[in-house]
Amino acid sequence: MARKIYWVQFISQSWAVRHSQQTLSTHVLKDDAIAAGVKVAKLNQPSSLKICRRDGTIEDERTYGNDPFPPRG
Repeated sequence: MARKIYWVQFISQSWAVRHSQQTLSTHVLKDDAIAAGVKVAKLNQPSSLKICRRDGTIEDERTYGNDPFPPRG
């Protein structure tokens, strides 16, 4: 099963939780957006939450569900 990817991004003066270029929710505070992103990612495992800085670069990535280590290669 493919891992679903969710994003926390700064868009139009607010923090948004997004999936497949669709905004799921918007928040004034980044911490609130991260909490909402974690909640939706945990409910839809296997998933990944990518948290971006204001400039769009990735700050952190969190995975939920089956994440084998070491990765197959």
